[in-house]
Order: sequence, then C-alpha cells, then structure tokens
Amino acid sequence: MRIAHLLIVLLATFSLQSFALDRNVIAETAEEVTPLLNGQQIPKATLRTATGSPVSLQALVMQKPSIILFYRGGWCPYCNRQLAELKDIEQELVDMGYQVLAISPESPSRLQEQKLETEFAVTLLSDESLQAIRGFGIGFYVPAETKQQYKSKWNIQLTDEAGSERAVLPAPAIFITDKTGLIKFQYVNPNYKVRPSAELIRQAAKLSL
Repeated sequence: MRIAHLLIVLLATFSLQSFALDRNVIAETAEEVTPLLNGQQIPKATLRTATGSPVSLQALVMQKPSIILFYRGGWCPYCNRQLAELKDIEQELVDMGYQVLAISPESPSRLQEQKLETEFAVTLLSDESLQAIRGFGIGFYVPAETKQQYKSKWNIQLTDEAGSERAVLPAPAIFITDKTGLIKFQYVNPNYKVRPSAELIRQAAKLSL
C-alpha cells in the first residue's frame, strides 16, 4: 500500500510539473529548449506562405499526416543539406501519405527567393512572428555578438522577438504528426550541425503511421 501511495504521489507531482512547464518562453540557449514530446498536441499557430498568405498550421496538418521540419533559414548550409536529403525520399513519404512542412523564422519574401533559388518540393512556411517556434518549445535567444557577426560578415538579418532587439532561432527539429496534430515522433538537437539522416526519418515515418 505504501509503495502504491508513493507511486501515485510521484505521478501526480510529475504531472503538475509537466503542466507547469511553459514552452512559450524563449530559452536563453539552445541547450535549454523544452520541446513538445511524443503524445502531445501541436500548438495553434498562424504562419505565412512564401507569397505572404496567412495559413493555420492546424488546418494544414488536418489535411495529411505531416513531417514538420524547423530550420534556421535558407542561409544555413546544414539546413539546406537536410532539405536536399529529404528531397531524395520525398516520393516515398508522399506514397506513405505524408506532406512535408518546412518552417523557419525568415520572412515570406526571403522564402520566395529561396523557392526560386532551389527546387525544394516541400512547403516552405514563414514563422516570422515566432508563434510556432514558441509553441513547440524550440526557440532560443541568439547572443548579441553572434547576431552582429551574422549581419556584418554574411549580411544575414536574424528575426527579432517582437518588442525587443533579441534575435531568436529555432533549435533544428523534426516532428511527425497524424491528422489530429498528435506528435508521433520528435527529434530536437541543440547542435545545429547534427541532423537526423533521411533513413532515420523514413523509418520514423513508417512507424508513425
């Protein structure tokens, strides 16, 4: 009886801590992000297409099971390599019934340029307002000196949090969901140089159906 009572107390404490966790708070570093987990629902978020049209993330996900990829921007070589690898298995993912949604904090106009510069077949979406990045719990502040270096050395203008001059980036992440928005698989790594292989995504997609 004592063991059962202890388990109930521990489970209740864990549940309270889980509910108390506010994933809308931007983390100070990439290592401190608190992403959504398997079994949780994706948040409500309004994104913009490359043409600037608003679109509901939930409405998109209701159409098909989705592979939601968060990337830093078209200027990131690691992100572009990941998108290119996804293109290699695109037909298999489509045959399984999936759509691929690639979300970044870049502006719609920059997405339009990226769309013209590449042959990405995935749906590129702008989260310039940081709604999805906040809701998924993967946003973190970029140090001021890093923001300045990106601007001065490579002319990369990072997206600032509304009402402040602090730039925000997402920790690169992949979430696989069903049509209800339930997360079936997630991969988040604060090291932006490390990305899951196309084979891992293919197997995760199969197992998530």
